[in-house]
Amino acid sequence: MNGDVLLVILILIGLIGRSHIITIAACLLLIIKLISLERYLPAIERRGLEFGLLFLTMAVLVPFASNKITYKDIIAIFTSWPGIIAIIGGAIATHMNGRGLELLKLDPQMIIGLVIGSIFGIIFLRGIPVGPLMAAGITALLIKMTNYLFDIFN
Repeated sequence: MNGDVLLVILILIGLIGRSHIITIAACLLLIIKLISLERYLPAIERRGLEFGLLFLTMAVLVPFASNKITYKDIIAIFTSWPGIIAIIGGAIATHMNGRGLELLKLDPQMIIGLVIGSIFGIIFLRGIPVGPLMAAGITALLIKMTNYLFDIFN
């Protein structure tokens, strides 16, 4: 199927599912293709994730820059159960991201399922697509668990 048609389908899916992110992303990519700037698609693919993560990280760090987080707040993170659990959660998430990166290196076509799953999650579960590596990490964990269960029952 033609890439343009797939982008139009994604635009329609985004509109129907009220997912502005999918709609805008597909529109921008379609515009890039229609005005013959396809030579930039590899750069967008290569660096787009980095720029997206950069802006996401900047948004999360704004409270530090605007002095909304104090040293007292930082100390409280290390001395409260929710704070300690948040530290553990962050460590587990980065570990899972590493497993996801390994999975994508070993099996790059897995990205197709991750994209379809992300679209499903955005539209039907009202999710936010901020972590392709986390999605791959969770996929790697699910594959490992499935293989383990099948080994037990076989």
